[in-house]
Amino acid sequence: MALIKVKTREEQKVKIVPVEEEDYKALTKKRYHFSWKSFKGHANVAVYKLQIPGEDDILGVMALIDFPRESRIEISLLACSLENVGENKTYEGIAGNLIAYAGRLAVKRYGKNACLSLVPKTRLKKHYIDKYGMLDAGWQLFLEGKVLNDIILKYLL
Repeated sequence: MALIKVKTREEQKVKIVPVEEEDYKALTKKRYHFSWKSFKGHANVAVYKLQIPGEDDILGVMALIDFPRESRIEISLLACSLENVGENKTYEGIAGNLIAYAGRLAVKRYGKNACLSLVPKTRLKKHYIDKYGMLDAGWQLFLEGKVLNDIILKYLL
């Protein structure tokens, strides 16, 4: 897993791990566009962070909900840190790495029946379709089968 530093085009290795209790203090609405504390202690939601190994800074965060009866994991929320959004961002690939990681979890749990979904904000729907190959299912977008495997291979290898 790696990000690309926008100015130099250098690759930067990253790790994705579960959010820890003390991380919620840093996950502010100002920097991550949402009050992530609302997920704290929520039994049905797993929250993950993306970091550069050896550094404490959280560059991206996502909340996942598992739907075992549907062989599906839903990205309930995904956010890049404020400095990694838009034209002047420091790194590119944060969202892609998080999506691929969630996809890998789905495949690990559900094999060939795995599905990854999300409900995008209206203005981001076309972006998710164009950039990540997500398929339109009306109010949700999803990845499954070959398209899911392609995104995993693109970002995680």
